Amino acid sequence: MPNARNIIVLGADHNGVRTKAFIKPFLKQEGYHCIDLGPHQEAPSVDYVDYAKQLGSIIKEGDADWGILICGTGVGMSIAANKVPSVRAALAHNVESALKSREHNDANVLCLGAWINNEAQNLEIVKAWVGQKFGEYRHVRRVEKISPDPVKKVVFANGVFDILHSGHIQLLKFAKSLGDYLVVGLNSDRSVKGLKGPERPINCETDRKAVLESLRYVDEVIVFDDLKPTDLIKTLNPTLVVKGGEWTAEEVRVRDEIPDHIGVKVCTLVTGFSTTGIIEHVKKG
Repeated sequence: MPNARNIIVLGADHNGVRTKAFIKPFLKQEGYHCIDLGPHQEAPSVDYVDYAKQLGSIIKEGDADWGILICGTGVGMSIAANKVPSVRAALAHNVESALKSREHNDANVLCLGAWINNEAQNLEIVKAWVGQKFGEYRHVRRVEKISPDPVKKVVFANGVFDILHSGHIQLLKFAKSLGDYLVVGLNSDRSVKGLKGPERPINCETDRKAVLESLRYVDEVIVFDDLKPTDLIKTLNPTLVVKGGEWTAEEVRVRDEIPDHIGVKVCTLVTGFSTTGIIEHVKKG
């Protein structure tokens, strides 16, 4: 069974049949599993809305992460697809728009115009779109503001939280904004020594836990003894895992072995703040 992130769903109306057939071999060559919703012939004419809704529903249900829709201009497809929750459909008539829709907007559906560009031009747009990663960092906050309102989402964040600073607060505030219930995994004293060295932590796990629990963003704190939160994440099965911006979402997923059905978001780091830096400053007097 292909991973949802390697599946691209294709849909068109009668005007987009040729373009769809033209770009499909490239996607297969790049290793994507293509689900072609049709149509496969230019006649009779069909309603673009039906294909946009069907593709959007597949994205919404999590059975695929990506989609490409093609009609005469791409406008109708983009309007119809964006009515489906969790779909961020971008109309792109040029390479630059395609690149920015992925980097800045985390678009998961690309809409093309068969009347606006020929097959070769639309293929170049597709190449740019599938090859561009989401920029994360500062863009995450903006994209989340256009996401559907969170409903009963459990969000998980973890760390040492030895000496609390502004960077920690921003991370926890951001994590809480993504759902209803924020659970913080706190490294035990033993695991902190394994991660940071024998002189850490400065504050014991009981004190660190008490400080976190006093914050209005935090609903629950769980102390864990492992170096990585892998087992705790699998046990909690949260909707989202949130980490600081020193990692990309994909790096976090691989490193912490986070299952595919759990979302991963990266928060922008507050520059100039780190526990290690604070400790070094204090040592210097």
